[in-house]
Amino acid sequence: MPPLPLPPSLAATLPGRYYTDPDLFRAEQERIFERRWICAVRGADLAEPGAFRTVQIGRENVLVTRSRTGALRAFLNVCRHRGARLCTETEGRVRRSLRCPYHAWTYDLDGKLIAAPHLVRMPDVDRSAFGLVAVALREWLGYAWVCLADEPPSFEASVRSAAVERLGDAAAIDHYGTERLALGKRISYDVRANWKLIVENFMECYHCATIHPELTHVLPEFASGYAAQYYVGHGAAFGDDVAGFTVDGGEGFGSLPEVTPEQDRRYYAVTVKPTVFVNLVPDHVILHRMFPLAEDRTVVECDWLYAPEVVASGADLSRSVELFHRVNAQDFAACERTQPAMVSRAYRDGGVLVPTEHHIGLFHAWVREQLDAA
Repeated sequence: MPPLPLPPSLAATLPGRYYTDPDLFRAEQERIFERRWICAVRGADLAEPGAFRTVQIGRENVLVTRSRTGALRAFLNVCRHRGARLCTETEGRVRRSLRCPYHAWTYDLDGKLIAAPHLVRMPDVDRSAFGLVAVALREWLGYAWVCLADEPPSFEASVRSAAVERLGDAAAIDHYGTERLALGKRISYDVRANWKLIVENFMECYHCATIHPELTHVLPEFASGYAAQYYVGHGAAFGDDVAGFTVDGGEGFGSLPEVTPEQDRRYYAVTVKPTVFVNLVPDHVILHRMFPLAEDRTVVECDWLYAPEVVASGADLSRSVELFHRVNAQDFAACERTQPAMVSRAYRDGGVLVPTEHHIGLFHAWVREQLDAA
């Protein structure tokens, strides 16, 4: 069917193939995930030297570990000898070195080749030259962000700027002290949908009145479809009868110590392209990291972060966690319901965005710009 001419109230989405085409997904792996800063792991998960986690970023498996000096380091998870995966587990801890299970090439925690069978018989081999391939790493909000590009983009301009653009103040996100918070709960969701559907869903609230009854009770303005996260400096206010950001609107925990009066009883959301959502409320922070694995599969790891004393006290976090867990489940079910239709001829030329969703077009333009990059 030919595309319909659109009235000014409607804007076009991406065509359906952007969500189903394996070739387009491979292009996204190369030109987006392997060139941008990606939030890989929470630093506190690697508290001791030798602790490691592996994550899939684009077509590469990346190993993040804590060195003997306490610094976080990131490497491609590939032995330099014959290409075997060095660490086959998603997380763990080694004592002093990383040893390939295939031929026993061994690297220290800074990536240098330190041993291999018969290596002493090869005095011409420069052990530094055959070390692990390092990956750029920066720390922010208590997480290790990595970039696979040979020349990474500015971290300030491509990552930190998202908080400034959204909150209108470079220091606003610092008031939550995210890097000092403790992990209260982590849930991993295996979503059978394209990563862009998840981003688009997070960017709009046109669906909130339909599928988020708990959220719209706590944040009544979301029931009108108002995308509060896309108005600079605006946080959605709690309802008058709401005591805290909990599943029933009951009391949560005391506000984080540096949260300002202007930030109290408000919810702020920040999207850091391509794959991070940061949700800020007075007593905790919720951070989503997405790992796109295929054109129709995305793993989302969601962390609920609280003041250390709240977690250490053994306080019941369930009502606090349950609110956004329900939001996640509702959102991801909607994305999975949408994914099959992306191959339909009814969506060949895409769908439409109503006025409260028009800002999603900026994300679509960004995606196209990245894919067009040489």
